[in-house]
Amino acid sequence: MRRWLLRILAVLPLAGGAALAGDAPAKTQRIASLNLCADELLLRLVEPQRIASVTWLARDPRGSNVAALAAAVPVNRGLAEEIVPQRPDLVVAGKYTTRTTVGLLKRLDIPLLELDVPQTVEAVAEQIRQLAHAVGEPERGEALIAGMTARLDALDALDALAQGQRPTAVVLRPNGFVAGSGSLVDTILTRAGLDNLADRLPLGSQGALPLEAIILGGAERLIVDAAPDAPPSLAHAVLHHPAVAALATRVRVVSLPSRLWTCAGPQIAEAAELLAVGREAAP
Repeated sequence: MRRWLLRILAVLPLAGGAALAGDAPAKTQRIASLNLCADELLLRLVEPQRIASVTWLARDPRGSNVAALAAAVPVNRGLAEEIVPQRPDLVVAGKYTTRTTVGLLKRLDIPLLELDVPQTVEAVAEQIRQLAHAVGEPERGEALIAGMTARLDALDALDALAQGQRPTAVVLRPNGFVAGSGSLVDTILTRAGLDNLADRLPLGSQGALPLEAIILGGAERLIVDAAPDAPPSLAHAVLHHPAVAALATRVRVVSLPSRLWTCAGPQIAEAAELLAVGREAAP
């Protein structure tokens, strides 16, 4: 602990100097990210030369949509002693992650932008707009929003042609969690033309259900988080249960890469498109 404190104290003058500087330029020149979801937006908005670091998770293609982009920038593990010496003009963090580091950066007056967890498409667009403005790239932000919106609007048009025929679906996630009403996953299901069976249950935006309840619930589509090449874990064991495999004879099982909706970003349009394909396919 003492060694850790000494390392932080050694760079305090640098941090203070950055905080006492004048107004930030229109385009922040050194940006660090402490959160995978922030990584994904930042790497889409800003050229690599302006990124001090992103998290190491951004380079893992199993969970990241920007692994190729992340290969061109340094990475961090969310530690203050990594971030402070980089002298960032802006640090982007998640509202619920790396709280110890965020707290220290605040005490050092290092500029911070904390991103929430959007639960609607409109909130996703607003968050993209917020970060794009903060890094001086409003046009790139609007381009990301326009692309996402156009793809989702195209799905709405297809749904209208279906004349209200919406198969019921349930999303099964690690540890038996399902996505309920008011969640971004619920919104994505709706845009894909599916009726979320969990909306009828008193779960809120997310809750856990016994596997038996999911099997007997009568959903016509079972959406399963897919994590290819992920190491074995108890959390994911339920996704590979023999009872889930047996459902494939009477229910369409759709495997969706978890990276497409773990974070709220423009990739949710791709998630909705894949679900729309699964909606039309027969078991």
